[in-house]
Amino acid sequence: MAGPASVATGIEIGSIAPDFTLRDQFGQDTTLSSYRGVKAVALVFYPFAFSGVCSGEMHGIRTRLDEFLTFDTEVLAISCDPVYALRAFSDADGLNFALLSDFWPHGAVCRAYGVFDERGGSPERSTYVVDKAGRIAWAVHHPKPAARSADDLLAALRAAADAEPA
Repeated sequence: MAGPASVATGIEIGSIAPDFTLRDQFGQDTTLSSYRGVKAVALVFYPFAFSGVCSGEMHGIRTRLDEFLTFDTEVLAISCDPVYALRAFSDADGLNFALLSDFWPHGAVCRAYGVFDERGGSPERSTYVVDKAGRIAWAVHHPKPAARSADDLLAALRAAADAEPA
């Protein structure tokens, strides 16, 4: 993939994705390594629930979720908002995929992925695709206020889902 896919964030392509367990908007734990050998995963870091660009991006994922899920993939959207705010965001916008809270310790997962904005106290708008083997297959940082491309993300997920686990 050319273009934005070459603009990597904090972790090198091909390295093992840092594992984590975060709570979703329903208070349920989600562990990244539980997908290893089963599904490719899109980690969609976004600054704030209810903000204009982020709401638009999440709406875009929601309306195309069937495309994301047709080839053994999962979408995990991560912000530093508390679980209760994520539940309200999910309910208000009809978001039917996991919104994970990196609230406490504040931004620990975002820092592990090199996408935490210390000044703003939130993740940078960044995306990682983790292949079925648990390795970073694709990464891109999206400068504010630019939105990410669902088409680029779908293409990266398809490629990661098609790759055989190592």
